[in-house]
Amino acid sequence: MTYENILVETRGNVGLITLNRPKALNALSAGLVKDLGAALDVFEGDANIRCVVLTGSEKAFAAGADIKEMVGFDYMDAYLKNFITDGWERVTTFRKPVIAAVAGFALGGGCELAMMCDFILAADTAKFGQPEINLGTIPGAGGTQRLTRYVGKSKAMEMVLTGRQIDAAESERAGLVSRIVPAADLVEEAIKTAQKIADLSLPIVMLAKEAVNRAFETTLAEGIRFERHTFHSTFAIEDRKEGMTAFIEKRKAAFKHR
Repeated sequence: MTYENILVETRGNVGLITLNRPKALNALSAGLVKDLGAALDVFEGDANIRCVVLTGSEKAFAAGADIKEMVGFDYMDAYLKNFITDGWERVTTFRKPVIAAVAGFALGGGCELAMMCDFILAADTAKFGQPEINLGTIPGAGGTQRLTRYVGKSKAMEMVLTGRQIDAAESERAGLVSRIVPAADLVEEAIKTAQKIADLSLPIVMLAKEAVNRAFETTLAEGIRFERHTFHSTFAIEDRKEGMTAFIEKRKAAFKHR
């Protein structure tokens, strides 16, 4: 399959998607979002792909939504087109793990897209922000909601109300990114991390992802209840028995992803 706005390749059991609109700093146009969704659909259906890395360029993961596409909209245009909603949330419905590998700018929609992924590895050059306030609007792809859940109300409120960008170090301290790596090593480290996940049992990984995500959607009591039921369900999976048996026998588990 060919794409106009992204590059797609596979590395072992890992799918690598690179946003590729260099002249626009990977601004998230409708075409790019459509290409991204199509690539994720292919990887979703490929049993050999068990984890995905999403990245951009050295200068920008994505510098935001494409302002040129929206500048002429009025309310009814945005509402009737279901603007941003249509296709933008595909990353969040992808059942396999997705790692965002962010270098350079992740601003506005770019920051929101990174937060839709399961976790973020940041280059030491990364800059995150929600600068929509400077354009006379507010975040529309989850920025006010996911950012608050990641970094807390105070920092999220400051970032949204002032448009201030935060660097990789501050992002890590705030809990927005899982860790920082040198920019030159970012993609390879992300693929290495993804391959480590891909070597594990896919159904178990998918259940673990679902359980962690539930923590953001419900109360602690309900989350614990969901986790307990999900944990119990792993005893119906062949890989659970193989993993425990391999541990007892002091050997590497041979997962069949069943």
